[in-house]
Amino acid sequence: MENKKNILVIEDEPDILEVIKFNLVKESHIVKNSNDGERGLALARDKKFDLILLDLMLPGIHGLDVCRILKTDNRTSAVPIIIISALGQEADIVKGLETGADDYITKPFSSNILIARVNAVIRRNSNGQFGKEDSFSVEGIKISLKTRNVIIDNCSIELTFTEFQILFLLTSHPGWVFTRYQIINRIRGENYPVTDRSVDFQIVGLRKKIGKKGKLIETIRGVGYRFHHNET
Repeated sequence: MENKKNILVIEDEPDILEVIKFNLVKESHIVKNSNDGERGLALARDKKFDLILLDLMLPGIHGLDVCRILKTDNRTSAVPIIIISALGQEADIVKGLETGADDYITKPFSSNILIARVNAVIRRNSNGQFGKEDSFSVEGIKISLKTRNVIIDNCSIELTFTEFQILFLLTSHPGWVFTRYQIINRIRGENYPVTDRSVDFQIVGLRKKIGKKGKLIETIRGVGYRFHHNET
């Protein structure tokens, strides 16, 4: 069992909320909740949480906007978010992850799946995904895991949460070839429902945003991707 954590649940459906709270409390977690986005944002900023569970179809502010705000606010950007939604198409999941969510659970869900995903995200966030080194510079790209900043030619590059994770993974292992499965596994965990096409989509967006440096992310035909490093 994971250590006791403070968890915020932003969910407007009473029945779903009760199921989530019951299972989290059974795991000894401390749960606060909100049934709308505005109050959820206020709670997230006012108190320290270890995890946020977020519905999308909320009254007032849409869940994706709540996620985006939380991930761009220095007070809450480091708090992992799991989206829980009835919107289960691949495009919906990709959009949620691009906005910054750490995981995505579709409704209806089993209690076992809920707790397994919660524990996995907490464990991943507690342990750290990329080892002890959290900032470095390679090929003119300055990267900080702690602040999630990317600087190229003295300009800050705005990346989505997933784009940043992929860039950090590739640049922290220059020359290593990662399959699409390995990329998904390293940044999301095993058995995550994201397709190879979704990884390709993220890479395309990432290359565009980092401009000329995008060519350093090489496609290894039939295998995956690597970051090319010119050794001197």
